[in-house]
Amino acid sequence: MSKQERLVLGQDGAEGCCPALLTAPLDEGQAETLAKVFKALGDPVRLRLLSMIASRAGGEVCVCDLTPAFDLSQPTISHHLKLLKQAGLIDSERRGTWVYYRLLPQMTDRLAAILTRPAGQPLTETTAAGAAS
Repeated sequence: MSKQERLVLGQDGAEGCCPALLTAPLDEGQAETLAKVFKALGDPVRLRLLSMIASRAGGEVCVCDLTPAFDLSQPTISHHLKLLKQAGLIDSERRGTWVYYRLLPQMTDRLAAILTRPAGQPLTETTAAGAAS
């Protein structure tokens, strides 16, 4: 994947978005694309970074405000931010010497839609049992 390449769910299909995981099986390409996004989210540091960016008043945060929250070097934080950006979860803008990050809500909305059970779909016994444990 190139440095500037971003993953965009649903841009390759005629439907405009990936089908919900619970309504139709994903094809191989959709599964690979979705797995890359989940892989980006599969690290506690990246989840915390995404949460810090998404919950920031004003919708953006300077990298200078993110780095002190972790016991990691600045290059390591920058690497994690780069992976979130490549997955299409965040975007950035350089202002002088600092980089400001903001959430791309269309990606989190798509992830939510993919994982949401359609309204009115009854819970099966195995689904209900799994939720109770």
